[in-house]
Amino acid sequence: MRITVFEYERGLEYIKGRFRRELPPGQYWVTPIFGSRMIRKVDIRSQYVSVPGQEILTADGIGLKVSLNVVYEVISPEVAINQVAAYSTALYKIVQDGLREVVSEVSMEDLLMNRNILSQQILERATPAVAPLGLRLTQVSIRDLMLPGKLRDLYAQVAQAKQEGVAQLERARGESAALRNLANAARMINDNPNLLKLRWLQALEQSTGNSFVISTDLSVEEKL
Repeated sequence: MRITVFEYERGLEYIKGRFRRELPPGQYWVTPIFGSRMIRKVDIRSQYVSVPGQEILTADGIGLKVSLNVVYEVISPEVAINQVAAYSTALYKIVQDGLREVVSEVSMEDLLMNRNILSQQILERATPAVAPLGLRLTQVSIRDLMLPGKLRDLYAQVAQAKQEGVAQLERARGESAALRNLANAARMINDNPNLLKLRWLQALEQSTGNSFVISTDLSVEEKL
């Protein structure tokens, strides 16, 4: 029987049940009749898994449910298969323990404001622990962060109030800018009264169905 170990795999060769060596990509022959040689293939590509949400208490005693996305890869197939019964289960436990440790040290507000930083902290804590499993963590990110019902509604109200405050601030800025423009125009007209006459002329020019007479002293008489 011919076994093909692909580029993204490594083969573990066993002779009469004992591990012999790790095989690189290629084709290998196994004779089922004797049953003395067996090759087990291990995928070494990056694996994407989700760590289900779990209830965790923050430093200020608020219970949150947090779930993670984890990316890892097998860097030592021999260790991952021969030294651990189920390396994926062990990985889940290590990442969950790291999550609990990090979340229990911060307040809820810090957790909500610094999710990326906390993800990096979980990665740094879990990485040394998974190395003996023959694994390497490459990425940990917080997927979902669920607040208790009443607290979630309260934060939604706070967020809405902040949005309304921003909108009111923008309206106030617009009104202040308009008032400043009017004040500047008033000062300019006060310093040079002829500007007002010129503004009248511009307004009459833009209107239709009107006639006007300009005297030598630049006074304006509008006739409809």
